[in-house]
Amino acid sequence: MTSQFFTYNKAKVIQALRYHFITRPEIKVMMILVNVFAIVSAGLFFFRIISPLAFMISSLLWFFLMIVFWFWLPRMIYKKASTFKDRFQAILSNNEFRIENDRGGRSWAWGEFSTWIESPHFFHLYFSSRSFFIIPKEAFEGDEVHEARKIFKAKIVKK
Repeated sequence: MTSQFFTYNKAKVIQALRYHFITRPEIKVMMILVNVFAIVSAGLFFFRIISPLAFMISSLLWFFLMIVFWFWLPRMIYKKASTFKDRFQAILSNNEFRIENDRGGRSWAWGEFSTWIESPHFFHLYFSSRSFFIIPKEAFEGDEVHEARKIFKAKIVKK
């Protein structure tokens, strides 16, 4: 199955990168702990057990972490990756996934992918927990999105 040529929309890519970060187990645990810490510190401040300075510091920590994971990290990755500025075509075959542009292409056997997930606008194909490729759903017309989903389910066996 061959997709139409596609480019990456910056706002949607940043949203997909946020989705990637939020779904990582280590980041989920850290965000839960920071939120629990913030709630406990608010309670302690309310009952006058801690000082306003301690509450302010815990609030700033929460604020800083949210800004890093929601704004700074996705934008930094988007800026560094030249991939998002190119025009591609995805080719899904029985044996491999291939991506092509005007300068050439690259293929990966389906076994090289460890897992895949679907976000609102993209398919995320993971080589490892930190290395992945995103394909916009817009690259597939009509029912081809459902066909691509079926291929990913059949070919990428979660390890």
